[in-house]
Amino acid sequence: MPKIVVTRWIPDDAVAVLAQAGEVVVSPADRPLSPAELHEFAAGAAAVVGMLHDRLDGALADAAGPDLKVVANVAVGYDNVDVPALAGRGVVVTNTPGVLTDATADLAFGLLLAVTRRLGEGERLLRSRTPWSFHLGFLLGSGLQGKTLGIVGFGQIGRAMAKRAEAFGMSIVYTGRSKQGSVSFEELLERSDVVSLHCPLTPETRHLIDAAALRAMKPGAYLVNTTRGPVVDEAALADALEAGEIAGAALDVFEHEPDVEPRLLGRDDVVLSPHLGSATVETRTAMAVLAARNVVEVLGGRAPLTEVKP
Repeated sequence: MPKIVVTRWIPDDAVAVLAQAGEVVVSPADRPLSPAELHEFAAGAAAVVGMLHDRLDGALADAAGPDLKVVANVAVGYDNVDVPALAGRGVVVTNTPGVLTDATADLAFGLLLAVTRRLGEGERLLRSRTPWSFHLGFLLGSGLQGKTLGIVGFGQIGRAMAKRAEAFGMSIVYTGRSKQGSVSFEELLERSDVVSLHCPLTPETRHLIDAAALRAMKPGAYLVNTTRGPVVDEAALADALEAGEIAGAALDVFEHEPDVEPRLLGRDDVVLSPHLGSATVETRTAMAVLAARNVVEVLGGRAPLTEVKP
């Protein structure tokens, strides 16, 4: 019976799907495995179901051995996967697009509201039992109606974010692979009152938001990141906030996750959440089940549902 290894807990529904195709072994460690642990754990596997914190590459395939047929990444992004190296060893790579679109867009827009309306700051004030009273100048935020949202990366999640913003009366500008209707990155930074990041992490997008990009934004603009942490240079972001170059930032992902740039932690103009973009019961279950179905298809000699091509 083929051995299927899962590098961290997944919902029972997904384990049940995997069990149709082989013996399922789930890591008992409630943490990311070190590379050495991951390689040892994968030995003899026909399939590896991995998480975004796992490095899934040629070394993993070599450690797993000749039976390895498929690596299923439980994420839509696959910057943690060396697709060419795995494909070169005859290993199919899959991801989980589509099923997390709405959940991630919901979270991104929630962060946008939280930072522009100072919700975190207000909650901290109440929880600290700081005396307060209503007045017309109290904790004033920024309204959204008539403002411009700049979306960097106009894929499924970026388009879902645009629909939510339009419902709040915002105008949309975007950059993306399609040239039709898109603007340059430079124009987007200059025009946007909120910049929301939805591009994949690639060598070209690493530190896309750097000191120069932050200086190009409006002084009253906000940055929202729910894609991958290294798209933003966090040290440059802290510098820009300290200098008043932008009004605030909301981050769900971090450059050196799970660590956060220390200067961001104490700032009231920063909203932080611990990688919750897809974190609903329904969405995380759907992601894991899709990954499991991909494994079942490949081990059954069929084409996967959502293959990542090199």
